Amino acid sequence: MSEKTIENQTFDEERALYGARDLTVRNCRFDGPADGESAFKECERVTVEGSYMNLRYPFWHDRGLVLRDVEMTELCRAALWYSEGVTIEGCRLHGIKALRECADVRMRDCDVVSPEFSWSTRGIEMEATTAESEYFMMRATGLRLRDVRFQGKYSFQYVEDAVIEGCELNTKDAFWHARNVVVRDSVVRGEYLGWYSEGLTFENCLIQGTQPLCYCRDLRLVNCQMVGCDLAFERSHVQASVTTPVDSVKNPLAGSLITLPAVGEVIRDIEGATGVVRVTGDSLTGEKNADMRACA
Repeated sequence: MSEKTIENQTFDEERALYGARDLTVRNCRFDGPADGESAFKECERVTVEGSYMNLRYPFWHDRGLVLRDVEMTELCRAALWYSEGVTIEGCRLHGIKALRECADVRMRDCDVVSPEFSWSTRGIEMEATTAESEYFMMRATGLRLRDVRFQGKYSFQYVEDAVIEGCELNTKDAFWHARNVVVRDSVVRGEYLGWYSEGLTFENCLIQGTQPLCYCRDLRLVNCQMVGCDLAFERSHVQASVTTPVDSVKNPLAGSLITLPAVGEVIRDIEGATGVVRVTGDSLTGEKNADMRACA
């Protein structure tokens, strides 16, 4: 079937291009007094380029969707839901809940300002993108992020099977209840990082913020810096090699091994908090109820 092209038009009616197949839409506007919703609902193999979206719910239940240089405004809420095989390049996604319950999504060079972005998405690759959100990627699975700059709160909660590389994450309460996540060569700033996670690994990362990495199972840190971190690793099972001093460590559980150059205080005030804290330098203030230089 030959592909049809629509250019330089304006659409504002309800379901303007509903069910379209093998279509390219270029330099069009979806805006106007009719205030119609769901412009591209249930479409297949549609490409939208250089277009302006100012109406609600434009891309629902689509397959084989390509978006390039598309602006989705604050009024373009819930822009992509229940869609599969989506490529998004050079786009602005500025409406709330911009991506949800989609599968096989590839994003590059995008600007995202969208609370509740990418909930329950399965298989998302994001590269060279900036994002501002709350509850970013909640319950998403199969994430691959590279060179992403993120600002927000409550990110990556309940995510599974994620690899995050070369990113800068400024966030609090990140990675809560996450499972099987690897973060490499990244900066993570924020409070209460990674609580209740399982299989969370940080490699060559800078971690900054109070009370990180508590109540974790199978937690690993490899060659990481920890700055301004106090009450770290509370009730966690952890294997950690840290290259900077830590303000305080609290109640690492039996079987843990934490190696660091210095620590201000190690607190042990519960039963079973017998994880080893191995100090390789000379600077430490003291430990409550334990031998600081214990070995595994």
